[in-house]
Amino acid sequence: MNRKRIEVKLALPVVAPLLDVIKELADSLRKHLAAPPDLGDLDPDFRDAWVGELLSAQADALPLMLAMFADEFFREGVVAFDEDNAEIIVRACAAVRLRLRERDLKPLGDETLETGDVDLATLDEPLRKAFMCYLFLATVQELIIQHLDESILGG
Repeated sequence: MNRKRIEVKLALPVVAPLLDVIKELADSLRKHLAAPPDLGDLDPDFRDAWVGELLSAQADALPLMLAMFADEFFREGVVAFDEDNAEIIVRACAAVRLRLRERDLKPLGDETLETGDVDLATLDEPLRKAFMCYLFLATVQELIIQHLDESILGG
């Protein structure tokens, strides 16, 4: 069977500093949901079980996303997506982006985040780094969705 694999060459000097932001957020996301659901008046046992399953899936996805940035990335600047990791990486990117949006990027507002229309020179260093990370992860998600067959993503 011919497996579809996409390799993307990234600029190591641009992406490497963003990895610190991603790793820090991934550590916090192992214990806290990126977007805790409003479960209202659900039975506490059911709520705990549901949140536990969501947290477990999120925690399992994050190391797989971080694995993209292992040895091959630091040697050659290449990350790879295939049918085994595509959906999980998309979900992990979404979790990190949600956390960035809630924790670091609130000052920019939703419209700015959606359009990406911001003068980077006006942002202080931590906000600029968080915003660049947010855009980078959005690009990773778009690459996966654009280049891998829908059947890989369960469509």
